[in-house]
Order: sequence, then C-alpha cells, then structure tokens
Amino acid sequence: MAGLQGPSKEYDGGGPGAGGTSGGGSAPDGAPGSRDDQGVYAISVAAELVGTGHQNLRLYERKGLLTPERTDGGTRRYSERNLKTLRRIGALLDEGLNLAGVKLVLELEEENRGLVEDNRGLSEDNRELRADNKGLRADLKKARGSASEG
Repeated sequence: MAGLQGPSKEYDGGGPGAGGTSGGGSAPDGAPGSRDDQGVYAISVAAELVGTGHQNLRLYERKGLLTPERTDGGTRRYSERNLKTLRRIGALLDEGLNLAGVKLVLELEEENRGLVEDNRGLSEDNRELRADNKGLRADLKKARGSASEG
C-alpha cells in the first residue's frame, strides 16, 4: 500500500519465534517487514475482529500501546501484528491490569524477546568458540608431540 507510514515495534503475539499465520514477503512471518506488519484493516474491522469498540482502539493508540499505519489521508490501517497486540491488551485488561500496567507488560515482554534473541546468539557464539578451542588444543598437543620427538 503506497503512502503508509512504517509500523512501530510492538507486541508480536507470543514468545521467541512467535510468528503470524500469514506468509509471503521477504521476511519470515512475525518479523519486521513481513505481511504481519502490513496495515490492511480499517478501524471498524479491526475493532470487530478483536471484539472491542473503535473508541478503545483510539484510546490504546493515545496511550502508546500500539501504532497503526496511516494512509496519506490519515486513515488508520491495522496489521495482523496490531491485532495480536490488541488481543494481548484485551487479555491483560481481563486479568485486571489498567492501561499503564498493560503498557509496562507489553514493554517488558518486548524487552524479554530481545534478550532471548541475544542469548541465543551468545549461546551459538559460545558453541563456536568452544569448538575452535578444542581444535586449537588438539593442534597444540600435536605441535608439542612433534617438538619432543625432534
């Protein structure tokens, strides 16, 4: 859709690796730039899909809980990722949190997903370094064995 502003980073509907049900695009489902980020639903459709009023969606946007894309004319367009965020907001509100608490939970969940991804990368780096270290130890052992023979 031409003329849409880019989506903001927000709740993606699940834990690490959580993706949407739609496919395609150059990015994996759930990744920024994927079809999950494309704003396609008008506010009335989005409100109906998540079972809330359109005024609530406007309130959540004012409170900074999500940021739908906008057309050049200013019309809100909600993405699959936005709908996941709205469903999560509804679940948190049902648990008794107020909007400030919901915002904090969403921010902490996003931060946690980032930390989990960082940890995965560090774990992979650690595995590679351990394998390199094992190889270097073997090379050193061979070199010491050759030196003592000569």
